[in-house]
Amino acid sequence: MTYHDFLQPFYTRYEQGEAKAVARMILEVGFGLSMTDIVCGAVERLSANDNERLRQMQARVLAGEPVQYVLGVADFGPRQFIVAPGVLIPRPETYELCEWVRVESGESRVERRERREESGKWREESLLNILDIGTGSGCIACTLAAELPGAQVTAWDISEQALSIARRNAKKLQVQVTFEQCDILSAPHREKELSSLHSPLSPLPSPLSPHNWDLIVSNPPYICQQESEQMEPHVLEHEPHLALFVPDDDPLLFYRAIAGYARQSLKPTGKLFFEINPLYADETVQMLQSLGFPQTEIRRDQFGKERFVKALNFE
Repeated sequence: MTYHDFLQPFYTRYEQGEAKAVARMILEVGFGLSMTDIVCGAVERLSANDNERLRQMQARVLAGEPVQYVLGVADFGPRQFIVAPGVLIPRPETYELCEWVRVESGESRVERRERREESGKWREESLLNILDIGTGSGCIACTLAAELPGAQVTAWDISEQALSIARRNAKKLQVQVTFEQCDILSAPHREKELSSLHSPLSPLPSPLSPHNWDLIVSNPPYICQQESEQMEPHVLEHEPHLALFVPDDDPLLFYRAIAGYARQSLKPTGKLFFEINPLYADETVQMLQSLGFPQTEIRRDQFGKERFVKALNFE
């Protein structure tokens, strides 16, 4: 099979630029072929086994399966994460949330150092305690652990399958994250309410207590069932609905639960970060303020949509 033969069927499913990108991604990630290799005829020289595997991948993608699930990996910022149908495929806008958290984490360190200097107390700076709620593939937690050296990162998810994949990503990326199985709708307040699943590189978790977290970040389910009519079929048919949808009559279900837990568990100077549904940006801010977060800030993503919210636990 030539590269042209491999590429042509993708034009029936994608526009020209995306078709080429998908085809090249399969060849690069699945077979290690660069564009130079492709131009020099490497596709024609694939072994019979590789040629059959290439055809099978092509067929799965043309049948509607996301190419990331076919390949088993997805890019997220500068890193590559293991993905499978039990977790959402990481989106580029979510990496923007990680960047915002990273910047704010650096500012938190500076603020704490300044307060200590003013009080005349010189002590070694304590670690930032960060909690990622609804971690999925672990893309947020692992990214923050990698980009904030010394931070102590904990990640929760209700799904054992998701935690298994997240744990593999932590090992692959050689970062320390503590993974715990938890349903945020039954907001935990005692360690015994958690069933812990730990990364091999992770320390044992410390007991949960009020004022434990410096930062809480979450990209929870936020798509209402009625919005599914506008969604791409490959998302609806393959990505986990548990991580996507909320009831039409309660679009802020998870945000309210997480914010309620955060009010009790953030340190006095703590910060809460959400990725949100742009359709409910104003309602999300109103909910946060009603629960006692006096300062909130909305940010737009790279596509111009109101996608992120920060809430401060202090005036």
